[in-house]
Amino acid sequence: MVFLVMLVIAIAVVVLVMRAAATQGGGNGGGNGGLRRPPRPRGPKPPPRVVAPDDDPDFLRELDRRTRRDDGTASA
Repeated sequence: MVFLVMLVIAIAVVVLVMRAAATQGGGNGGGNGGLRRPPRPRGPKPPPRVVAPDDDPDFLRELDRRTRRDDGTASA
C-alpha cells in the first residue's frame, strides 16, 4: 500500500515539473506538449512595394508643376 502511494506522489511530482518546464520555455522545443508554436524563421524582409508613377503623389505634383505656366494657368 505504501508503495502505491509513493508511486502516485512520484507521478504527480514528475507531471508538475514537466508543466513548469514547459511554461518557462526550458524545453528543447520538442517536448512542450503543443503549448507553443515554434518561432517563425526570420529571413530577409521583402523589398518595399513599388508605386506606379500615376499613384505617386510626389510625381504627380512635379508633373503638375512642370505643365503649369509661369502665370499659374495650365498649358495645353
